[in-house]
Amino acid sequence: MRTVEDHRAALLALVAPLAPVTVATAQAGGLVSAAPVVARLDLPGFDNSAMDGYAVHAADLHGPLPVRLPVIADIPAGDPRALHVPRGSAARIMTGAPLPAEADAVVPVEDTDAGVSVVEIRARVAPGRHVRRRGEDVRAGEPVVATGTVLTPGALALVAAANVTSVRAHPRPRVALFSTGDELIPLGDEPAPGQIVDSNQLMLAELVRAAGAELAHAGHLPDDAEAVRALLADPPGAPDLVLTSGGVSMGAHDTVKEVLTATGTVEFVKVAMRPGMPQGAGTLGPRGIPVVTLPGNPVSSLVSFQVFVVPLLRRLAGRAGEPMLFEARAGARWSSVGGKVEYTRVEVSGGVAVPSAGQGSHMLGALAGANALAIVPASVTQVHPGDRVLCMPLLGAEAPR
Repeated sequence: MRTVEDHRAALLALVAPLAPVTVATAQAGGLVSAAPVVARLDLPGFDNSAMDGYAVHAADLHGPLPVRLPVIADIPAGDPRALHVPRGSAARIMTGAPLPAEADAVVPVEDTDAGVSVVEIRARVAPGRHVRRRGEDVRAGEPVVATGTVLTPGALALVAAANVTSVRAHPRPRVALFSTGDELIPLGDEPAPGQIVDSNQLMLAELVRAAGAELAHAGHLPDDAEAVRALLADPPGAPDLVLTSGGVSMGAHDTVKEVLTATGTVEFVKVAMRPGMPQGAGTLGPRGIPVVTLPGNPVSSLVSFQVFVVPLLRRLAGRAGEPMLFEARAGARWSSVGGKVEYTRVEVSGGVAVPSAGQGSHMLGALAGANALAIVPASVTQVHPGDRVLCMPLLGAEAPR
């Protein structure tokens, strides 16, 4: 039986970061930069005020306080005028407004009487005080974002401020997913005896989006070898990854396993984990599209997505490392099967993890309230209250507190 780590490594060996593309800055949120982003402008682009107050000559304030100065101009942010403030005068200035020539400091309005024609200044300032100098943050021609940076809202604000309209980045992976089995019916249809509503397709589609990827196609595969073979030979949507759920175990009608085994490019294994033991992975068609076959039980499918598919999507997207794990304290006692890594659906609040009700791989009730998976090592058969447990946040759930 393969370990979780070995199976994850086998999956990651199937893919490399997607080839970089040029993306409009406004559309690049969440992508990973594939080249340095170079500023086109100095930041700030001009000397400006860091405060609402008065632009002055610091030397005019060396004598006894308070000092009264005539106010010769009012300077709002965005003022295009080339203004001068000679010695012995002041200009009322707003935060971000250009500093007039000759002035070398700004007195905050709180240190004045807020006069409009004449201002009384009650505190001294040193030259350069409350002034943002041109280029003190970024110089034109300097890189503002390094290769391999996730383009977060903050990073994009910097790129936009530097007037860079497009970036080179790894695109979002495109995923085609298929739920399988004749027993599945579409959401909204009335189940006949032996039929169940297809929940995996909706769940996996939402997980794909929550992982930062694009859904290229979502569909259903019947238990028909020819239909499965035709769809998987040329998956719709030009995907970078194909996911299937169901049909990968030891049943007589596990059609996906039957068809893909015959290609010789997909391997089916048992992984020492619970839930999610039956797994498969390989490539499809002449393009060598990576395919991951997930178990059909909804909980097994979700856990497998978290443990195996998320790292795969991160690598395709150019992201480094694995998803972040965190520690919590067990708030209850629960059992685990020895010899397998157990992924227990838990609710984490206040740093305490409590199992959700119903832990069977077919039980959906435990998913609704869970916000993390507690990872119980294969060597542990009993978790005790107060034990430290390593946890994985569940995609799309409210962040554990």
